[in-house]
Amino acid sequence: MKKSIAFLMGLTVVASALTGCVGSKSSSESKESATSATEASTADDTTAEDTTAAESTTEPAEVDDEENYDTGDASLDNPRNQDEIGENELLVLSFGTSFNDSRRLTIGAIEESLEKAFPDYSVRRGFTANIIIDHVKCRDNEVIDDVKEALERAQKNGVKNLVVQPTHLMDGLEYNDIVNEIAGYSDAFEKVAIGKPLLTTDDDFKRVENAIVDWTKDYDDGKTAICFMGHGTEAESNGVYAKMQELLTVDGHTNYFIGTVEASPSVEDVLEKVKAGGYEKVVLEPLMVVAGDHANNDMAGDEEDSWKSVFEAEGYEVKCLLRGLGENEEIRKLYVEHAQAAVDSIK
Repeated sequence: MKKSIAFLMGLTVVASALTGCVGSKSSSESKESATSATEASTADDTTAEDTTAAESTTEPAEVDDEENYDTGDASLDNPRNQDEIGENELLVLSFGTSFNDSRRLTIGAIEESLEKAFPDYSVRRGFTANIIIDHVKCRDNEVIDDVKEALERAQKNGVKNLVVQPTHLMDGLEYNDIVNEIAGYSDAFEKVAIGKPLLTTDDDFKRVENAIVDWTKDYDDGKTAICFMGHGTEAESNGVYAKMQELLTVDGHTNYFIGTVEASPSVEDVLEKVKAGGYEKVVLEPLMVVAGDHANNDMAGDEEDSWKSVFEAEGYEVKCLLRGLGENEEIRKLYVEHAQAAVDSIK
């Protein structure tokens, strides 16, 4: 059979990568030093420098003896690193998170949805952030494949048809790095297809908008500003947040605001808009696939520069929703549809 690669890139929304998390100013620095420098979220891409630094880690990350917070029971998570794959594999690639409960409820839930949708495919997992892989292994003795290991496992198992579905939010540098790395293994498989990231087409943006609005409708009482925190980047790809904000505003959701941790709009920009709207209460939620370090510390932490603290200092009643987009059924449906397009391309 003639070997082929079907890369389903779709409509490119952005051209550059997001920057990684360059050190949190929250208490996570002392609690989770092995991951706070890189755990942006599967919702965001990292720069080539961040990815290289993570992949060059040769020794397992040491667990901080003072790490005294609970991220959940790792034993409840399925790392999906089993052999006996068969001829058809659906490899789900994510940036990753060391927050065990969030990993299971977001990335794990996406994987389960894909497994149900594609019973003829064995679903396996890969993370792009080796520093997270090392930390989870050292702390919890859970082994998660990186991209290279996942591809080599597929090759060793004699996989013929490989479909890859990234959980990335956008088509950025890390997504393109994944495409390039998989291309290097193209001769190992008869057919390879790569699904599109979450926000690719205008329809994707619209459906994600509808999903997050419906998800938060119980808080939409006319007195509450609903603010989503993305990661952000100084690169051109930061425009996805402005596009989502524009959609929300045009569609009449004028009490919904999008901000970022690392770029613009900043928390100060969001605060200014909330003040201008005369709102009394604020709901904070991550615009990220997982609720990891950024959500728990930069958004909901007790440090004075966290989003929660910034709004509370201005007298607002603040509620933090610590849940990642992967917990939303409609978001998972989009990933399934993107994977379906990839599967269809190699039939």
